[in-house]
Amino acid sequence: MKNPLVWLAIVIVVGGAASLYYWRFAKGPEPAGPVATAPPPPAAAPEAPRIQHPVPEPPASAAPLPSLAESDTLAKETIAGLFGAGAFAQFFNTDAMVRRFVVTVDNLPRKTTAARLMPVKPVPGAFTVAGSNGSFDIAEPNPMRYRPYIVAMEGVEAKRLVAAYVRLYPLFQSAYQELGYPNGYFNDRLVQTIDDLLATPDVPAPRLAQPKVLYEFADTALEERSAGQKIMLRMGSANAARVKEKLRAIRRELTGPMAPS
Repeated sequence: MKNPLVWLAIVIVVGGAASLYYWRFAKGPEPAGPVATAPPPPAAAPEAPRIQHPVPEPPASAAPLPSLAESDTLAKETIAGLFGAGAFAQFFNTDAMVRRFVVTVDNLPRKTTAARLMPVKPVPGAFTVAGSNGSFDIAEPNPMRYRPYIVAMEGVEAKRLVAAYVRLYPLFQSAYQELGYPNGYFNDRLVQTIDDLLATPDVPAPRLAQPKVLYEFADTALEERSAGQKIMLRMGSANAARVKEKLRAIRRELTGPMAPS
């Protein structure tokens, strides 16, 4: 349970396998001699994404962006400029930052997500519990492991975070399409992820069980929740409330006020 903070609460490659399947099983025998063939029909243009939450246009004076493959330098400079050089070095993974952010945002509403792909480093220290005989609680010191991440997150205004995101958005969109969503719109997925994190229930002291090696939530309804929500539950109720406050501010900057729940 060594999980990083979802600080902006954030490549399935099948073409080779698909083409190999087509070559082996759909190609059929070669014709005996020359055969006249009609030219292939023109490729259909990709369907435009059905956009629910369009990203604001960046300023007309914005400098051109690099390609996704060459975006690390700009991403590093942007994040370091927002959080400061010290926090950047302490908290962030510095390679493939755009791709890391996109795959993490896409995975958080799912059942599992990979810590090795996240844009931020794992929270230091061991996950600690209290209890015995198969019934455990998250130990009181555990939420303090997340506190430096919380402070760094709260030190950057949502307006500045969103302005940087809008400026880099074409890179995020390119990485999202590369991930396997050629007709998807990444900002819609980001809003879905934020909403999923905001839907995390407030459970001040969730009980744990240890059926095998790893700890799980004893309440199966909690254990079945998304990977992002379980990270929020593990960081502690007070920390989660502060993260939710920042997420609401980010969402307002992206989409306007939320409808009353």
